[in-house]
Amino acid sequence: MATIPGHGARKAALKMLDAVLRRGETMEQAGGAANGLPEFADRALARAIAAESLRWLVDLDALIDSATKKPLPEDAKARAVLRMMLAQWLRLDTPPHAVVATCLPLLDGGPKRLAHGVFATMTRAGATLPPVPSLPAAVAARWGERAEAIAAGLAAPPPLDLSLRADDAGEGLEGESLAPRHLRLPRGASVEQLPGFAEGAWWVQDFAASLPARLLGMGEGRRVLDLCAAPGGKTLQLASMGWQVTALDNSSRRLERLRQNCERTGFTAEVIEADAMGWHPEKQYDAILLDAPCTATGTCRRNPDVLHRIGERQIEAMAELQRQLLDRAGNWLVPGGRLVYATCSLERAEGEEIAGQCELTVDPVRAEELPGGLTPMPEGWVRTDPGMLADEGGLDGFFIARFTA
Repeated sequence: MATIPGHGARKAALKMLDAVLRRGETMEQAGGAANGLPEFADRALARAIAAESLRWLVDLDALIDSATKKPLPEDAKARAVLRMMLAQWLRLDTPPHAVVATCLPLLDGGPKRLAHGVFATMTRAGATLPPVPSLPAAVAARWGERAEAIAAGLAAPPPLDLSLRADDAGEGLEGESLAPRHLRLPRGASVEQLPGFAEGAWWVQDFAASLPARLLGMGEGRRVLDLCAAPGGKTLQLASMGWQVTALDNSSRRLERLRQNCERTGFTAEVIEADAMGWHPEKQYDAILLDAPCTATGTCRRNPDVLHRIGERQIEAMAELQRQLLDRAGNWLVPGGRLVYATCSLERAEGEEIAGQCELTVDPVRAEELPGGLTPMPEGWVRTDPGMLADEGGLDGFFIARFTA
């Protein structure tokens, strides 16, 4: 059956779904299932099928359950394959006959007739998905009154955001700018083939992810510590703003990507491989950027796996680590130095609750420091989510707080 064109991509997508939903892997980890496919298009298709199945999982399951007399078990292979079949038809515009030909072989030795019957029922009835994906109940409860707006921001994968190394570095690119040295392009472009990539004129960085470094201001040769720095987007950003950067991370693999990014863009940084919880700096810093490890639920537009594998246990563990990192980092500032704490999380436990316990002095973010459409919270903190700037293409969810020593 592997000779059927497109079957390999569907087989890889099924493995990715299983890795996320049964083993709790991230999309990045699960993506290894597609790496063995010979064609780039097949690898991209496998990831798209898995991502759209996860993005619309609640609604896909509702359709499946409406067409079966007895609900399929949550972990049944037939349910997983039907999720993929419906996602391809309803989200990726794959013709039904192509869906059947490439997906039913995944159930050889299993309930192929059942899956075929359910899918045929859906196509004959002209089944549709709602305009906005439904969130899992536990997720909607955590996100509270913003849940509906956030869900609306998940209806489509995000555009491509670039951070520019200089004001004129976007030459040859057509896009929309939301702030200085930013450019937003339609999704789907091959990054390596865009003008300026080889010359290091820009790097990929979600617009919300660029806000923490922006809130440190221009460096003017001063020293900044980029904690948990890999893969390096904020390191490059800080260097482009005139900071003398020390980039610290405990992942050798991710630090290698940071070094490659520095080499491509021509920026320099002192790179240190170490665990921040056991590391001691030789001198204090004028500024620190702590983009802390977190559950990354704010990246749900591009990583819909977080909607289904993140729960209270993971949130509590990450929040405790963030609290400890913030306590340590506060001691590494010169008197009057500035620290920005940020997480790409939509959880209050990984944002507001941590910032509210910090012993440093809050340095409130002012409205004029933020791009149009964003405003600080009453505490002077910043909260973004995928429901904001919807007309401009949305943005990831971040919490940002600024302090002084």
